[in-house]
Amino acid sequence: MKRSFLFTSESVSAGHPDKVADTISDAMVDAIFTLPGDIRRNRAAIETMVTTNTTILAGEVSIPDNTSIDYEQIAREVIREIGYDDPVYQFDSNCEMIVKIHRQSPEIAVGVDAGGAGDQGMMFGYATNETPQYMPLPITMAHQIIRAVDEARLNRAIPFLRPDGKSQVTVRYEDWRPVAVEKIVIAVPHQPEVSREEVAETLFEKIVTPIVARFELPFERNSENYIVNGTGVWTIGGPHSDTGLTGRKIIVDTYGGMGRHGGGCFSGKDPTKVDRSGSYAARYVAKNLVAAGVADRLEVQVAYVIGHARPVSIMVDTFGTGKISEDRIIEIIEKVFDLTPRGIIESLNLLQPRYRKTAAYGHFGRDEESFTWERLDKVEQIRSMM
Repeated sequence: MKRSFLFTSESVSAGHPDKVADTISDAMVDAIFTLPGDIRRNRAAIETMVTTNTTILAGEVSIPDNTSIDYEQIAREVIREIGYDDPVYQFDSNCEMIVKIHRQSPEIAVGVDAGGAGDQGMMFGYATNETPQYMPLPITMAHQIIRAVDEARLNRAIPFLRPDGKSQVTVRYEDWRPVAVEKIVIAVPHQPEVSREEVAETLFEKIVTPIVARFELPFERNSENYIVNGTGVWTIGGPHSDTGLTGRKIIVDTYGGMGRHGGGCFSGKDPTKVDRSGSYAARYVAKNLVAAGVADRLEVQVAYVIGHARPVSIMVDTFGTGKISEDRIIEIIEKVFDLTPRGIIESLNLLQPRYRKTAAYGHFGRDEESFTWERLDKVEQIRSMM
């Protein structure tokens, strides 16, 4: 077991090109659940690409014949609300829009309509008691930093910021407990007349200092431990400088690399796709188990076959921190949680327009009401079975 080590995680802003793509795709998922009729049969798998003055939408949907979605309008609204509202960025809501979205294959619907999984694959859920969010500290702090940067940009608290950006946090662990924040890295574009030094000082005062204070861990600032815009001045970001695609930030979306990942992205997919709902369910299971005291940190794997309802396997790893055997934990999971796609969708109320909120700042460790997979409503039942 590692006694002392450093671990680093990153987050990216809502204006990062990949997150622009994720947000547009998730806005399309929300749209299918606002249509009239039986929303249980509404499906979406939408991919987005953004580049210089261009947005491309592609994918499949299943919606009633007498309904329609204005994909182009939704995408333009998302782009504008994120903050790409100035032609100087060479990407804004007036960009060229190419839409190639068609009907979902009926062969997929056959198995899904019967309650089966919308795809095969394996999904992981992770939880740790090192933070109140039951998330690893590095990704938790990285999300909080870049979200605060975005908020300061949008509310003009720091008026020289432009869309796009990243944060990175390195934490020192002793015996798998965080003991210090070692390094903080921020990259964010800004107005050309503002110096790198002013950007760094303003971010440290208004963003970094209050967030580090929340966690009550030491952080020693110096030129090696606090780095802003490592290559110098950064003025042009966004899709003009870096093409964005849906699903390229899967580690940002989950546990910052601390937990394993099955490989499938979440954004743009309705919850019949177990890449999304299975991962949400695995997190729900892991978080409730850790909160119940089953283990200090725990990972759950579930795997599915397209068209089949029950998982083909469930695996638990407590990394040596379990208070009961892993075999017993699996027995508890099977009795407490319904891990069929239909059971997950119903228990977590996933047929609702809630997905755009998930696209930036991580899908896990959030306390917003719509993040139902973060509820701790199974803790007492689990404790009664230990």
